[in-house]
Amino acid sequence: MSLTHIASPTDMLRARLSQLPHAPVLAEHEAFWRHRGQAVSDAVDRAGTPHLRMFDAQGRRVDEILFPPEYWVALHEGYRRGVVWRALEEDSLLPCYLLGYLTSFFDPGIYCPYTVSLSTAIPLHKYGSPAVKARFLPELLRQNGAGWQGATWMTEVAGGSDLGAGVETVARPAADESWRLDGDKYFASNAGADLAVVAARPQGAPAGVRGLALFLVPRLTDDGNLNYTVRRLKDKIATRSVPTGEVELRASQGYLLGKADQGIYLVLEVLNVSRVANSVGSVALTQRALADVIAFARERLAFGRPILEHPLLARQIRDRLRAFELAFALAWEAAYRLDEVWRETPRYSDRYHLFRLIAHLAKFWTAENAAQTAKWAMEVFAGVGTLQENRVERWLREAMILAIWEGTPHRQMLDGLEVMEKGAYRLLLEHLKDGGDPAALAAWRARIESHLARPQEEKEAEIEPLFRELAQFTAETLCRRGFDPPLAA
Repeated sequence: MSLTHIASPTDMLRARLSQLPHAPVLAEHEAFWRHRGQAVSDAVDRAGTPHLRMFDAQGRRVDEILFPPEYWVALHEGYRRGVVWRALEEDSLLPCYLLGYLTSFFDPGIYCPYTVSLSTAIPLHKYGSPAVKARFLPELLRQNGAGWQGATWMTEVAGGSDLGAGVETVARPAADESWRLDGDKYFASNAGADLAVVAARPQGAPAGVRGLALFLVPRLTDDGNLNYTVRRLKDKIATRSVPTGEVELRASQGYLLGKADQGIYLVLEVLNVSRVANSVGSVALTQRALADVIAFARERLAFGRPILEHPLLARQIRDRLRAFELAFALAWEAAYRLDEVWRETPRYSDRYHLFRLIAHLAKFWTAENAAQTAKWAMEVFAGVGTLQENRVERWLREAMILAIWEGTPHRQMLDGLEVMEKGAYRLLLEHLKDGGDPAALAAWRARIESHLARPQEEKEAEIEPLFRELAQFTAETLCRRGFDPPLAA
């Protein structure tokens, strides 16, 4: 892989994806980040957790998140460019992921508000009643940068993976056809959002994931009072450009999205949008870490020559660039496959289940690769890599969040195993036929089927090597056949 495009996310997208109709928009977005946004991002990261102003001068509860004013300029830039509204106006998620890639090259954390806002707009668009859509959707889709922000609040203190047992928030029907929600969301990204999609259990619903439903909860009630409160903001090692807090729902007004007995499917749809965004953001961070290493290695002299010319480091860079290519292919294949199926509703097609497996492989592989690449980048910088001014230590902090957000590697492997048990591996191998060696595909089919025939606990305990190698095989096959998914105009 050439080093020509490594310093620019727009150039990389243009080089790797031959159809890039939004190139002028992306170039303008990149120019903003280079000339203004990066400095704002650095300042926000140095400042740490933002301040929560809970009360105004009259003692009224306001729960205002206080960032420096420049932060809001940077945040609104992405909304203005279309990280949310383009999905529905252009009937494609791909422009949103392209803008997300650009954003994550400079600040992976600020891509989180964009992602959860998109993940709020989509279920509202698909499953909201006509009245609820008419009231709230236009606010999310404003094109002047001042649109409402969304949030996706599923996780409670019991944990995020076991939603069936962990979600204790209860929803009770109200006389006005809305609902009232009571509970606490423990890890609420984008606290302070204008709208949130919230997992809750309708009163009397069965235990487990089948009893969950998805609700739209606005920040303010009809009379302008707070509809939820923020108990506190959390100190995190990174993603400081998105406020994460503990949210209290106390008779909070909410609106049911879709059918109550299909809530878990809607919750997973929301997570799927975010998981693909996580993959895209992880690859962008990987490119940034590589770009910083290469720029540094060209200037840093050791033993009479730039360290870029030392054979061992040159070999490591080649290996990292190859791993980047594989991660890029997986992430954008997941994005393209989701763009084919995101309009579907339960019951889903085979194409949707193919997407699910690819998404789990991509989230697993890209996040792990980002963390390993960021760690290696710090090692190349050596002592100066630990200094905040060089940003390399930040990429490692950000990468560690990406590996956990929207499902740890354990979760991706176990969810991937579940969808393979339903036959998605056959869809994947068929999908890879164009670029795959027939003998290799046959060997993979036999290996997966042998694994699936094992006892359940053994299948779970031994899934990691199979899943890791399947992700690599998938990525290599995509690259070999000339990975180039068409992008919507």
